[in-house]
Parts: sequence; C-alpha cells; structure tokens
Amino acid sequence: MVEIVQTFDFLPNANLQAYAEFAKRSIGTVLQAPGFVEFRANRNALGSPQVRATWVWEKKADWEAFGESAAGMKMEDEFRTYVTNYHVEIWGPSLLVPEPIRPKR
Repeated sequence: MVEIVQTFDFLPNANLQAYAEFAKRSIGTVLQAPGFVEFRANRNALGSPQVRATWVWEKKADWEAFGESAAGMKMEDEFRTYVTNYHVEIWGPSLLVPEPIRPKR
C-alpha cells in the first residue's frame, strides 16, 4: 500500500461550493480507478494548511497511472484553480511497524 498525502490551502477567492462539487465528482472518478483503496480528508483545526487529503493505493504505479490518465490530468488542472500552498508526500509502510498497532479491548 502507498498513501498519497496532499496538503493545501484554499485560494482567498475560491468558490468553495464549486470546489465541493468538484471534490465529489473527483472522488467518484477515483473510486473506479484500478488499485484505488481509500480516501480520507481532514481539516486542520489550527489553520494552515487547511486541508489534508489522503489517497490510499495498492501500489505507487497505480497512483502514477491514474495521474497520467486523461481523467487524472483533468482533475489536477481543475483542482489547482481552487488551491494554493499545495504539497504532496508519498508514504509507504514502515519496515519495523508495517501494520497499525492497537490496544486489545
């Protein structure tokens, strides 16, 4: 598994209703992509970056293939009309702790 973590702020003049519609369409598109596993979104309670979006893929190659597809490139272009301070990180499993550790209950 690989996690693609995006953080960003909205442009001051961004139409947030239009962004919400775009996000809903985009998530629907990605749900159909080969190798896609999960999407999570969080807001920053302390300010900036305002949003963290995490996209989980089976393999990095799956994410790359989607990003290079016509649908992926179109999404990226429209996404950038709403945001600033955009940053991407790619995370893979830890060699020492590859699975979550949770308390027994």
